[in-house]
Amino acid sequence: MNIKRSHYGPLGASVSLHPGARPAAQDPRGYIHSIETGGTVDGPGIRYVAFLQGCPLRCLYCHNPDSWQMRTGKTMTSSQLLEDVLRYKPFIKSGGVTLSGGEPLTQPEFVEHFFTNAREHGLHTALDTSGAIPLNKSRSALDAADLILLDIKALDPQLCRDLTGMDNQHALEMLEYLEASGKPVWIRHVVVPGYTDDMEQLEALAYYLKDFSVIQRVELLPFHQMATYKWKALGLKYALKDTPVPSKELMERAAEPFIRLGLMDSL
Repeated sequence: MNIKRSHYGPLGASVSLHPGARPAAQDPRGYIHSIETGGTVDGPGIRYVAFLQGCPLRCLYCHNPDSWQMRTGKTMTSSQLLEDVLRYKPFIKSGGVTLSGGEPLTQPEFVEHFFTNAREHGLHTALDTSGAIPLNKSRSALDAADLILLDIKALDPQLCRDLTGMDNQHALEMLEYLEASGKPVWIRHVVVPGYTDDMEQLEALAYYLKDFSVIQRVELLPFHQMATYKWKALGLKYALKDTPVPSKELMERAAEPFIRLGLMDSL
C-alpha cells in the first residue's frame, strides 16, 4: 500500500495532549511539502510520512527538488499535523509516523515538538535526515525521535560535495552523536553509477560503519530517474539525465562488503 494524499483533512478540532506534552502556546508552525498515509519504505511497518519543505543540499539525484525552497508549502502547526496523523492511528499502529523532506531538520523546533507529542500518543517516530544540519541546531530534535534514518551520501568529503554541494562533516558528527546517545539508526546510501558505485569507496564506507553499535540496518538504494519530470518542470538542469539505473548485478556487487561485515543480511 502506497497511498498519496492530495489533501490534508479537516483541521478544526484541537488535539487532546497527554500529560508531559507541550502546551498549545508553544505550538510551532511548520511548512509541509506533501503527505503519504500508507508509507512502507520510511521506517518499520506501515507509516504516515510527512515530507517537510526546505533543504540546504542540492543533490544531483534529488527526487524532490520542489522541496528545496524554504518557508513554502502547506503551513500547519505541530498539533494540527498530529491531529491528522491520529485519524490514521488504527492503520499505522504497527508502524508509526516519519518526518522526511526536503530536510526536516531545517525546521528543528517543529520536529521536536511534533515528535514529543506523537510519542505521548504511543506512536513510533522516525526522522529521515541527510545529516546536513549541525548538531547545535538539530540535537533536541534528534533526541525526540525513536529512530533516525540517516543518509550517508558519500564517505569521501569531496565526492559528497560533488554530489550535494556540501561535505559530510555534519552527517558524520551526527552519527557519532547518535552512537554516544544510543539512538537506533538506519543508514541509507544511494548507489549512483559513475559516482557512488566504486568498490573502494563502498568498502571504505562499510568498514567505517561496522563498529557503530546503534546501526540496526543498512539500506543500499538504487538511483532512479523517476524525478526527471520535476527537474524539467522547475527549469532545472538535470546533470544525471543520461546516467543509467544500476543493474541488479551492480547492486549485488555493491552490497558485498556490507554483507561480509554483517551490516546487511542480503540486498
